[in-house]
Order: sequence, then structure tokens, then C-alpha cells
Amino acid sequence: MGRQASLPIRGLRGRITLLAVCLTAGVSAALLVLAWLLVRDSVAAVPQMPPGTMVEVDGVQVEASALADHLRAQAREQVLLAGGLSFGFVVLAAGILAWTLTSRVLRPLAEIAGTARRLSAESLEERIGELRPRDELAALAETIDDMLDRLAGAFDAQRRFVANASHELRTPLTVIRTELDVTLADDTADEAELRRMAEVVRTATRRAEQLVGALLLLARTDATGLAVREPVDLGTVVSTAWQAVADEAEQRGLRVELSVAPAPAVGDAALLERVAGNLLENAVRHNVDGGWITVRTEAFATHSTLTVRSAGPLIDPATVAELFEPFHRGGAGRTGRAGAGLGLSIVRAAVDAHDGTVSAEPVVGGGLGVTVTLPST
Repeated sequence: MGRQASLPIRGLRGRITLLAVCLTAGVSAALLVLAWLLVRDSVAAVPQMPPGTMVEVDGVQVEASALADHLRAQAREQVLLAGGLSFGFVVLAAGILAWTLTSRVLRPLAEIAGTARRLSAESLEERIGELRPRDELAALAETIDDMLDRLAGAFDAQRRFVANASHELRTPLTVIRTELDVTLADDTADEAELRRMAEVVRTATRRAEQLVGALLLLARTDATGLAVREPVDLGTVVSTAWQAVADEAEQRGLRVELSVAPAPAVGDAALLERVAGNLLENAVRHNVDGGWITVRTEAFATHSTLTVRSAGPLIDPATVAELFEPFHRGGAGRTGRAGAGLGLSIVRAAVDAHDGTVSAEPVVGGGLGVTVTLPST
């Protein structure tokens, strides 16, 4: 595996070296030809002596024309010999230097490849770290480290989600099995006991069904975009969603203030109704007996808002962001009405799919306010 990963780097090193050698050879050849032309022109420009003129060289009389031809030939030979040796030396030196320097330049790339090879879903703590010098490879290393940080966070969130989902699904199944085992083991169980057991099993089954439905909705909203984009009135959506929790709010004596005005948005009407429904369900079920709820929809030039505020337990402002995490139950222990902990997670996923934003803030004295902002076009 390591050999396969190192081959591309070695191949790149060889290609860079070959390119450097070819460029050096081309430039050297051009210089050699230029030198040859200059020497040839310089020799040809030497003044010619009259025919038959004799000159003395090392005590020997030589005809001037023969001596001139000999000197020209010797000059050409020396240019070719010196130029050829220089050409070979320069090309060889260029190859050695290019091979050596590319080894140093590509070393950070080898470190990046090595870190990538050691990574796996079970070991995401490896990081490339800071590289010197601060060049393009260093920028690439920083980008990869940032990506690994995001991947590590995503894997951790996925592990927590799977663990929490498994725990939540195991709870109703355990209740069902326990009730069945206890009741079936009792030979004297009468009709009333069997009806009680059936009621407990039905309640646990309903909870498991709701949890599976919420998980499927959350997965669908996170994984795929919007299947439908059509004009939606948030006011109508809220009015429809409120009908599902109005009886429960009345039974608990909640004071409700609905200020529902037309508020246009674009998206999936069913999904936006689920957003409103989850917010209203949380406002009712995590409220206090005799508490209050205010619901408001507003339209602006480019966006519309849905705001749901309600009484409830005190919430630490530092933990508000955690309320949107799957299976986080803010204040469930205080209200005694613990849900699956997926309501606000679904709200956030659905709002993100609509290119909107959702924010929450604790209410002074106890409770929570959630504001959803959606584009109106």
C-alpha cells in the first residue's frame, strides 16, 4: 500500500527532473550554436595576407594562407570540444540538482500522502500540521487538516446519534418484552391484567413508531433537499398545526396568544407544517401547568418569520445551542414530559433545507423562544 502511494510522488519527481533536463539541454544547445556562429564570424573577419606571403612559426617558414586555414580549423575544433564538454556537464548537473531539489520540495507532499494513508474512520486524530515554507503545499495541508477536523466532528456526531438512537429504540422494546414475560409467567393473570399489559405494550409501540418516524424524517431532511418548492403561507401552516395540540393546551390551562398573519414562504408545505408542529408541541409539552404561549408570524420584504415563545423550566443560555442536537432534552426532567429529543433537530434540518435560519433564546423567568426565518421568494 505504501509503495503504491509513493509511486505517484516518484513519478512526479522524475517528470520534473526530465523537464528540467530538457529545458537545460535546449538552452545549452542554443548557446553552443550561438558560440559556434560567433567564432566562425570572428575567424572569417581576420584580414587575409597576400598570396605567397611567408610567415615564421617556431623558426619554420609557413605560407600565410595555410596557417590561416589551420588556425580556423583549430578554433572550430576547440569550440566544439569545449562546448560539447560544457553541454554534457551542464545537462548532468541540471539533472542532479533537479532530482535533489524536487526531493526536498515534494517531501511535504509525501507527508500529506502518508497522513492520508494512516487515516481511517477509527483513527481520525492524525494531522499534517504546519509545513515550512509557507507555500501552496502548506495551504493544501491546512485545507486538509480543516477537512479532517470537520470529518472527525461528523463521525463523532454520527456515533453519538447511532448510540442514542439505539438506546431510545431499546427502551420501548425492553418495556414490551418485560410486560410480556411478566404477564405470561403469571398463570393467574386475569382479563384486567391482560388489558393492562396490552395498554402498556400499545403505549410502548406507539413511542417506538413515533421515534422511527422522526428518525426517518430527520434522515430524509438531512440527506435530500426539498422535493417540493411551492408558495406556502406560514400563517395557514401554524393554524393547521395548532389544531393538533389545542386540546392538550386547554387541558393544561395554558394561556395562548396567537398572532397569525399571512407570511409567505417557498418550500414544502408538509415539511413546514412539521416545523410548526414540533415547535408548538414543545411549547405545550415542556410548559408548566397554567403557563403561557405566544405564537407570531410576520412578513417582511425578503423573508417571513415564525416565533414561538412559551413558559417552562429555566434554561442555561450556554446550553441553548445543544437543544438542536438529536436526543437532547432541554428541561425534560423539570416538566416530566420527556420526548424523543428529536423535535428541534428536525426543525433545524428542515429550516436548513429551506435555506432559512433558526435561533433560540431562553425566556426570563423560565421558558424558551424559538424564531424561524424563511425566504419569502
